[in-house]
Amino acid sequence: MNKQVVAVLFGGRSSEHSVSAATAGGVLAAIDRDRFAVLPVGITRDGAFVLEEDRPEKFAMIADAMPQVADNGTRVLWPEAAGDRSLRVRRADGTVDDLGVVDVVLPILHGLHGEDGTMQGFLDIVGLPYAGCGVLDSALCMDKHFTKLVLAAAGIEVSPGFTVTAREWSADADGVRSRAAEFPLPWFVKPARAGSSVGVSKVHTADELDEALRVALAEDDKALIEQGVSGREVEVAVLAGFPGEPTKASLPGEIELTTRDFYDFEGKYLGGEGVNLICPANVDDATTELLRSTAIRAFDALDCQGLARVDFFVTADGRAVVNELNTLPGFTPISMFPQCWIASGLSYTELITYLIDNGLARA
Repeated sequence: MNKQVVAVLFGGRSSEHSVSAATAGGVLAAIDRDRFAVLPVGITRDGAFVLEEDRPEKFAMIADAMPQVADNGTRVLWPEAAGDRSLRVRRADGTVDDLGVVDVVLPILHGLHGEDGTMQGFLDIVGLPYAGCGVLDSALCMDKHFTKLVLAAAGIEVSPGFTVTAREWSADADGVRSRAAEFPLPWFVKPARAGSSVGVSKVHTADELDEALRVALAEDDKALIEQGVSGREVEVAVLAGFPGEPTKASLPGEIELTTRDFYDFEGKYLGGEGVNLICPANVDDATTELLRSTAIRAFDALDCQGLARVDFFVTADGRAVVNELNTLPGFTPISMFPQCWIASGLSYTELITYLIDNGLARA
């Protein structure tokens, strides 16, 4: 049987470059090599497309040596017109080699210039099928401000709060502080268009707001100030069905914070203490059904086409409040999204195959 060729696309220009590289390590190690031939295409922090090594161990997530895509002098050359699915590479010495026809691209890019619809639009233009979400759904879910607008319009409860731009903060800081004071503390301040908890701060007292906004607005020119919702942090993994099939939701998983103040970057990726991931979550059947059905409603409301992790707060009175959706969530083997599907009966390798096959079917 001829193997289908998958271009695994990772790295990128965002602050989540290393997380994407670590995800690539997990995917390269687990992808079904009996079915798929792999072309690892890395994007450097400067935006150069390079032909990477097919060595999963190169991209292990190590706290003091975070993985990254280095510029090795190669340049991957994309199709010159739609309908031509062949890739080429220009070597460092200037010679050009044919890499063959690519059946599908698997973008595992986190953050801006990858998870926000820009790469999806590029792939649409050159006519290459790809796995995961498309242009609109990626863009909507990347921008937490617009995510909340769509969900609220669909009747789905979201965290209370408001959005502030860098210009508004510069022009009327006192007005922003006064508006924030209308919400009970603590507050969470986060960039509108970033992930992996980059730039996120928990504000315990009002005098911490200025520094929290400085951190958030260093990542984006738009930030959210949200009232902290008291409740359990629970996540549901969602997959688009194949054409004609319904959206699928996993069993929920829970983030249990013991000594950590919130689920920050270190807790997510670097094995920081104070966090337990429990999958499946210890919730009753009615809550499980509420979470799964609400996750599907949110996914469908945002017209998601590929995958998403839907993050909730489950309150003491049983409400499921949506915090956000991630269209390329943490996807290392130990991340919550794969773990939720493993608990639901789909292995990590099967999950990767599902995403690729779904992207091909959509094309």
